[in-house]
Amino acid sequence: MRTPLVGLVTAAVAATCTAQAPTLDDARFAALQRQLTPDPRETWRTIPWRISLLDAQAEAAAEQKPLFVWAMDGHPLGCT
Repeated sequence: MRTPLVGLVTAAVAATCTAQAPTLDDARFAALQRQLTPDPRETWRTIPWRISLLDAQAEAAAEQKPLFVWAMDGHPLGCT
């Protein structure tokens, strides 16, 4: 026996699967790009980031400054 909820979920999934994806024209792309591109004046962009850990450690030791290490693994779009 099917419950009304199963029928409702099935109808919702079917409607979602048959819906067309929104189109992406040049104007919409430009708007999204403006929204997603970080402002170059944001504070984190003014930090002199280092790629080499050894170079950063030597520089921090020479200047007697702390060292901040940002480490991650996994897929870049789903940091684990």
